[in-house]
Amino acid sequence: MVTWRAAPHPAHLLALVAVGGIALAVVLGIAGHLEHPPGLNPVSLTISDYALSDRGGPVDAAMLCLALGSLALLLGLRDLQAPVRGVVTGLLSVWATGLICAAIVPTNPVDTPLSPTGQFHRYASVAAFVALPAAAVLLSHRLAADGRWHGLSAYLRWLAAVCGLGLVALLYVAFPGDRVMIGVVERLLVAAEVALIGLLAAQLWRLAGRLPAVGSSL
Repeated sequence: MVTWRAAPHPAHLLALVAVGGIALAVVLGIAGHLEHPPGLNPVSLTISDYALSDRGGPVDAAMLCLALGSLALLLGLRDLQAPVRGVVTGLLSVWATGLICAAIVPTNPVDTPLSPTGQFHRYASVAAFVALPAAAVLLSHRLAADGRWHGLSAYLRWLAAVCGLGLVALLYVAFPGDRVMIGVVERLLVAAEVALIGLLAAQLWRLAGRLPAVGSSL
């Protein structure tokens, strides 16, 4: 006798991974700043400097969780047939890949020459920082035509603008600004980008929760 069992819709499972990954990344990132070796200063040191002080610790894990959550978000958006194909998919993939590379390949200690691996870490991080707000700008215009996402468009554009200002500020303090308050500037930028990706994940969760369960035979 064949019986049927209801299973969650794939988009709902992807939304769960997206929301869970982003939330866990925030918790781990905070933990990595609370439990750090003495002498680290979040005002003058970047998140990468904190990760370097505790390789494989919570800050590295936070970047990997954020990347995993972002990839699940992308797959969930595609499953709901949101307009993320093409350039938007590429930019979101660059964001997630940049996070993974930055977590795996460390930077160099402050006031030491930048090695090839340090250069790789720097440009992977920059690529991620730039790709997400660029994806948000494109996506906000596409989602404006979709009633399910229409209310999100203005928030995405606003957060993308905040990220753009943060990128300009980070570029300034990293070079002519002589790293003055670089830690504060970078963390504000990261907070805006996490808020952006979290906003999309929350809406994915809401929309996926309305989908009917999928039946499977036993």
